[in-house]
Parts: sequence; structure tokens; C-alpha cells
Amino acid sequence: MKKLIVIMLLPTMLMWSSCEKYLECDDCKTDPNNPSVTTAAMLLTIGQVATFSNFEGNLSRVPQIWTQHLAGTDFQYYEFAQYNQTDNDLENEWNQLYSDCFINMKLLLDDFGAGNPWYSGMAKIILAMNIGLTTDTWGDIPWSQALQGTENLNPAYDSQEQVYQTIQSLLDEAITDLGQPAEANTLFPSTDDLVYGGDPAQWIKVAWVLKARYTNHLSKRNPAASATEAVNALNSAFSAGLSSSADDFNSMHGAAGNELNQWYAFNNERGNYIKMGETLVELMKSISDPRLRFYAAEDDNGDYTGTEPGDNTTTTSNMGDYFSSPTSIAPIVTFVEAKFIEAEAKFRSGDLTGAANAHNAAIKEHIALITGGPDAAFEAAEASETAGTITLTKIMTHKYIAMFTQAEAWTDWRRTDIPNLTGVNGGDIPRRFVSSQGENVNNSNSPKETNLFKKMWWDE
Repeated sequence: MKKLIVIMLLPTMLMWSSCEKYLECDDCKTDPNNPSVTTAAMLLTIGQVATFSNFEGNLSRVPQIWTQHLAGTDFQYYEFAQYNQTDNDLENEWNQLYSDCFINMKLLLDDFGAGNPWYSGMAKIILAMNIGLTTDTWGDIPWSQALQGTENLNPAYDSQEQVYQTIQSLLDEAITDLGQPAEANTLFPSTDDLVYGGDPAQWIKVAWVLKARYTNHLSKRNPAASATEAVNALNSAFSAGLSSSADDFNSMHGAAGNELNQWYAFNNERGNYIKMGETLVELMKSISDPRLRFYAAEDDNGDYTGTEPGDNTTTTSNMGDYFSSPTSIAPIVTFVEAKFIEAEAKFRSGDLTGAANAHNAAIKEHIALITGGPDAAFEAAEASETAGTITLTKIMTHKYIAMFTQAEAWTDWRRTDIPNLTGVNGGDIPRRFVSSQGENVNNSNSPKETNLFKKMWWDE
């Protein structure tokens, strides 16, 4: 059994440097930063903690600035708001994906996958969602030749088309693995699974929603097939029991310093680096959205305001407590996203009644989730669409609001150009990250991409 485990969760910004509270299972009581032996339980926990960091850190913060949900107003984040990104700015994030997530999930599969299909399935889903995040931010990435150590120091870059096929294959395999009976397993995930406590049925729902997500991303490449396949995947998710936000895959946080919600930790340490975005705030005001007071804190004048894209005004609203209190959860794969995917896919396939119903259900679910209950007036105005009134603009605009804090909103905007966003000084908005410095220096196969505005394969 290998004695390798990689933990590089950056404590300055990510606040997840040791996982102490969460490694409470019997197999996890050794020092996680200096283990004498790896265990399936330890690796699963570390993979989830890495996933929380990946989906809550800069890989969400920067896209949220570019989609104008937020505004970068000081230091490096003002540079991001000006669309200035160097190959070193997100080097840590690239390294964390490969070192903390991909390597450890490969170890979980290599050392414990045989004879433990539930662990195997969970590892493959974690890989799929993080590979998706990586390719949707950088484009082509090393995968089929990656993670080979000194045997291959210059792995080739798989095309994004190939990477998407890998994602779907991993998810298919995960669904099969997780559908195996309990007696097929030697080891059983439990408290080491921070989100679902080891319940394979919940993970199967996540896999189906992810299949719908990544199929739906191909709306430009193959509009008809992607719509049909997304609806089919969601039908499987609903048949598997997906029915409400109680099924969501969210990051989990505690009150200790190394467990804090990362939006809170970042804003607490780096006040005024990021403020609410004017575009989102004014959109929500224009429809009297009851979620605004949960999304945003009052400014000094008791109002809800946002900073204009590219500006550095810091007297506007901070993020509100719902998403950025110390113990706030952070959404990663959700029922609300699934319903919006259903609405979009059915709209594109001509099922306007189905699209309207899914759209209305998504809004109502999210209003109840965020505010604690229904809002009859808002729902009458914004969630009462019919086959005759539903439009793609309505669906994607409301999804844009609901996907606050999530990098997925950037992918949606790149695919659909909804809502109609204007870049800084009337220019374009970035559509990818530049290649990482480490890859440019150390991997002869790096594309050395420097053009932030070059479209992804699925965006062409």
C-alpha cells in the first residue's frame, strides 16, 4: 500500500489546512499532514475538503467578478476586475486541483477501489466534478497522461472534447459502482463522507445531475442532442429520488478557524477586496427580489448597492450572511440547478410547457431555500410562466440570479450570452484563464495560452 498523501490546502486563503474536526472516523485519527498509512476514509475526506476549496476559492471568486455578480475592488482582485491575469495568479489553484484532489482520488481508486465500489463511485464523482471545473476554466488539460509521476514529466494535453468524454465515462462508471449492493463492499464510507454520511443513493443523484450539467454545456456544439441527453439524465436523477434542495451537494463548514466558510474567511481577512456587483444588485432590485437582503449586506446608508464593473468603489454592499457567515454552506451541485437545466433543455427541445413548469419550480424552490418560505407576490410576477410566455432569456436570467457564488454561472453566460453583460469600458469579458506558470515552465506540452478572450471548444 502506498504511503503517499498530498495535502496543500493553502491556509492563508482557504482555511482548510488540517481537517482536524472532520477526520473523526477510527481510520482517520493519525496526523493528516504526516500519515503513516493511507486509508480509504482519509482519502475520501481529503478529496471532499479539496473539492470545497476548489469550488469556493478563486476558481469561483474570479468568475463571479467577471460575470458581475461581484466586483473586485482592491489589490489583486481589482486587477482581475480589469481583466488582468498573469500565469502565476492562479498557480496555487491549478496545483491544488492536481495535488490535493486528482492524486488523492487516484490513490483511493488504485489502493481501495477493487472490492469497494461505493468508495470507487464517490472518488469518480469527485474526479468528474473537479475535472469539469478545471477544463471549464483552462480548456485543454493534462489528463490521460497525467498523474504518472517521474514516469511522464511532460504529459500531453487532452482536448476539451476528450476531457468531456472522460467526465461522462467517470460518471457512468460511478453510477454503476454506487448501484452495487452492500455485500459487494469490504469497507463502508460513513462519517468520512462529509456531505452524505456514506449514502450511495445520494451520490447517484449527484452523478445524474452532473451528467446533465456537462451534456447541457454542449448547447452550442449540438443543441438538439445535448437537450435530449440532459433531459434524459435528469429524468434518471428524479427517478433516483432527486426531489428537493435536501439532496444538494454542498460544502460543509464548522466554526473553528480551519473549518470556516471560505467566502467568510476571505472577506474577513481581506475586507474591501470584493464587494457586491452592481449588475446583480440592480437586476434583483428591478424585480423586487426577496433574496437580495440575504445575498447582500446593507451599505453604510442602509441600502443595497453594488460596484460597477471595473470600478474600485468600496462603499457598496458586502456579501450577505446567507452565503458568507462562518458556517454557511456553499452550493456545488443542487436541485435548483437541475430544475433550471431541465427548463433550458426542454425549451431548446420545444417542450415549452415542461420548460415553464421547471422554470417556475426552480424559482419557488430557491426562494424558499434562501428566504425560509414562499413569496406569493414575487412568484406571481416571476414564477408563473406558461408555454406562451416562457423564454430562454427568462430562464437564464433567473438561473444567473440563483447561481450566485458559483463558477457555473460563468459557463452559462459564455454559452448563452444571457444576461446581456457589457465588459469593462465596453469591451469583451474573459472566457478562460491563461495557462499556469508551472505548466509553462515545466511541461513542454503546455499550450502557453495567454489570450483570456479565446473561446472554449464548447463555446465555439
